Amino acid sequence: MPASLPGKVTLEDHFAIDETLSDSQVFGPHVWNELRPRLLDFSEMRLREMDKGGVATMILSLNAPAVQAIADVKKAIVVAKRSNDLIAETMRKHPGRFAGFAALPMQDVEVSIAEVQRCVTELKFVGALVNGFSETGDPGNLLYYDLPQYKPFWRAIEKLGVPFYLHPRNPLMGAIPGYKGHNWLLGPNWAFNAETSVHALRLIASGIFDQCPKLKIVLGHLGEGIPALLWRIDHRNGWMHAQHEYAAKKGVADYFTKHFWLTTSGNFSTKALRHAIDEMGADRIMFSVDWPFESIAEGCAWMDALDLPADQKKKIAGDNARDLFRL
Repeated sequence: MPASLPGKVTLEDHFAIDETLSDSQVFGPHVWNELRPRLLDFSEMRLREMDKGGVATMILSLNAPAVQAIADVKKAIVVAKRSNDLIAETMRKHPGRFAGFAALPMQDVEVSIAEVQRCVTELKFVGALVNGFSETGDPGNLLYYDLPQYKPFWRAIEKLGVPFYLHPRNPLMGAIPGYKGHNWLLGPNWAFNAETSVHALRLIASGIFDQCPKLKIVLGHLGEGIPALLWRIDHRNGWMHAQHEYAAKKGVADYFTKHFWLTTSGNFSTKALRHAIDEMGADRIMFSVDWPFESIAEGCAWMDALDLPADQKKKIAGDNARDLFRL
């Protein structure tokens, strides 16, 4: 067995508070007795697993969909702030071991801007993690972040200089007829990456990266399937010479390879990792686990055993995250 690489950083690893704990029960009663204490724990099994795997720092984030599924805007704001205050308290108790991603009530753009500024400047968080589209008001009123009202938010994120992690959530029940009767397609099996990849592509097409050229976005699960399709997205039926009809000035691959970073969260596939490196370069790939929904031990053992050049392996295991998040 290969020696454990020290100094790992993980950055899609979750916890829950009372108001969001039930969101994770969808994984089933057969795992709830194990999953529930994992979500609520900070200082016992979480740190113990980190130590065993050589994880120096974990960047904490709220479970999903959490704040994004709270249609009552005032309640969403309260839950986001409560989550962020808990992260800050945990960071103070365990200096150096934990960093924080801000939960944001994206239902209210101005409040989200103020909250991410508070989290980064006062609480010393390293970025924000948002669980896909937000619900607000009437059922079915969904907010995607390529909408015009979010331009001030993206300018604020760029000015702060911190990355924004676009994390998955399922589509609303019944929104996609093709899933009906096939619940196995929901969650990490398919719907998570399908929903998140569409959202990421919408952001690219909106032209926001032309307006905010220093904006940094993180995607988990080795890019939610996008790296494998970059060529096809930009060159579909190339002989027809048909331009994309969107606000962005360049092709999708140009923005994706310049503005996006990927993590290995929940996708411990060496073949998929090698392809992501081919498309993005090793400097834009970061190790992560997706605790507590995946195993820190399994993820770290996979990372330790990877047959990659030593410099690439060291970057992916922790150095890239330290550079991006200024840890």
